[in-house]
Amino acid sequence: MFLKNNVFSLIVGLFLLFGLSSCKSKFEKLRASNNIQMKYQEAVKYYEKEKYTKSLTLFEDLLSKYRGTADAEDLSYYTAYASYRLKDYISARFHFKNFADNYPNSQRAEECRFMTAYCFYLDSPRSNLDQENTKRAIDQLQLFVNLYPESERAKEAGELIQNLRDKLEKKAFDNAKLYYNMGLPDDYRAAVIALENVLKTYPDTKHAEDVEFLLVKSQYLFADNSYPHRQEERFNQMLDYYTSFSENFPESKYNTELQSLRTSAERKITLAVKLLETQEKARKQSEEELGITAPSEIPVENQQPPQSQPQQ
Repeated sequence: MFLKNNVFSLIVGLFLLFGLSSCKSKFEKLRASNNIQMKYQEAVKYYEKEKYTKSLTLFEDLLSKYRGTADAEDLSYYTAYASYRLKDYISARFHFKNFADNYPNSQRAEECRFMTAYCFYLDSPRSNLDQENTKRAIDQLQLFVNLYPESERAKEAGELIQNLRDKLEKKAFDNAKLYYNMGLPDDYRAAVIALENVLKTYPDTKHAEDVEFLLVKSQYLFADNSYPHRQEERFNQMLDYYTSFSENFPESKYNTELQSLRTSAERKITLAVKLLETQEKARKQSEEELGITAPSEIPVENQQPPQSQPQQ
């Protein structure tokens, strides 16, 4: 019984091995064939059966051989979509762009121009990663809208552009929050600058309330960690941010917390001014005790007239 099982397993294994070898051999023979019409027909069959890897291999083999022929346009179209179906968006956008450039009068030129931009869109990374591809996708989609403003796809392109801008906006806001969360005095200053840039770059941002709230807090902490002689100015800037926030978001959930910060800022301004006045008073007293006279206090009769300067 054991021997029979082993023999049976061996037969099955050999059958599968020869079967697979035969299939592979058939495809490889097809690739090596000089019958380009047959290769093209078989490539289309592979594509229709969703065997995109094999179809793409054959399509790419045929591109140079079909250049200038009647079937070249269809071949270029199939090649682009085979790459797209395989989610190779870099190759797909290359082939879609080639189609649109090489066949600008084709009924499919608009579609391929849109798909070029759409592949850039699909290749845009998450918001926490580098957004260079996102910016390129926006440029390509905007180019499509400019070229085909009356197209039904123009509306979709506009929606995709807005999605990408939302991603860039979130990236900018997340970067600003990162500065805030680092928690060092210079980081709070960097957070203020970054948050201001978010508001300038995206004036209609849906994160406006959170951005302005964090802006008030960042400026408060920046001022609080400053030298006394800079605190009055910096706390006053924080109060300006607070006033703007209160006007823009009178019913905000952050109002109670920010009102507390405003009270604290006003108190610390008073303390900083008093401290500076005390320090100035102590300085003058020390100078008087040491017999130091300020230049403005030198009697007029003891001041020397300025030396005349020679004419140039």
